[in-house]
Amino acid sequence: MINGIIIVDKESGFTSHDVVAKMRGICGQKKIGHTGTLDPAATGVLPVCLGNGTRLCDMLTDKEKEYVAELLLGVETDTQDTTGKILAEHPAEVSETEVRKVCDSFLGDYEQVPPMYSALKVNGKKLYELARAGKEVERKPRPVKILELEILEYRLPVVKMRVVCSKGTYIRTLCADIGKKLGCGGTMQSLRRTAVGRFTQEAAVTLGQLQQMKDEGRLEEAVLPVESMFLNCPVLHVTEENNKLLENGNIVSPEQTKEKSVYGPEQWVRLCRTDGSFVGIYVFEPERKWYKPVKMFL
Repeated sequence: MINGIIIVDKESGFTSHDVVAKMRGICGQKKIGHTGTLDPAATGVLPVCLGNGTRLCDMLTDKEKEYVAELLLGVETDTQDTTGKILAEHPAEVSETEVRKVCDSFLGDYEQVPPMYSALKVNGKKLYELARAGKEVERKPRPVKILELEILEYRLPVVKMRVVCSKGTYIRTLCADIGKKLGCGGTMQSLRRTAVGRFTQEAAVTLGQLQQMKDEGRLEEAVLPVESMFLNCPVLHVTEENNKLLENGNIVSPEQTKEKSVYGPEQWVRLCRTDGSFVGIYVFEPERKWYKPVKMFL
């Protein structure tokens, strides 16, 4: 079984579930999971976890994300992107100065109402299922954060921008909200995710490239080790007699490590066997003077 992470460059037309299904065929294993959906029309970075790496899925969904999007001004659609039904059209008579000022106003904390065409559930029903049935329900605004918003190109009626944001942010909705604030309406014309946390598009490979690598016996070249997610965390090695203790997911005291180091209670540390092989992420409990497991990757 392959254990680790492959950064897939998702192509347009594929759902995130399609990518996982195709990856199962390429890798020859069932234990595969993705780390947060991308709309079928969107492209770009989709970290896919394999084997014991699937335990990373919830950790990666919390990461900041970077996108490059094209906002089409003067058009409103029911899906908030150009795949939907046009609801209204208006002249996009706005200056570059106005656009920049409105975009800047979205920086920081932002209360965003999720779109009807999304996978969020209300009373057990996915919103997009309700939307397709012609129903609209009230959605409560959710707090998101826009960390960076940079205009890359301004060629009316299209504005190309780079966005760095918190998890749970809908770029479609951001585009619609910018258009609304400008008074002319707006919808998302295209979207590419360029980074998830430290994983960028430069490291991403397409499904076609992965199939070719498999055919050539080079598939392992695309696999990042689970430990690569935690390179910023200090490393502790247990002493030889405590390898089994660590492998069983037990607590570990500083005295049972070679380094005998104590880190702050918020600091994650990598616990490794004596030979340096990674086992899991631990955190120190000062009141009990031991390291307890956060997540194991055996």
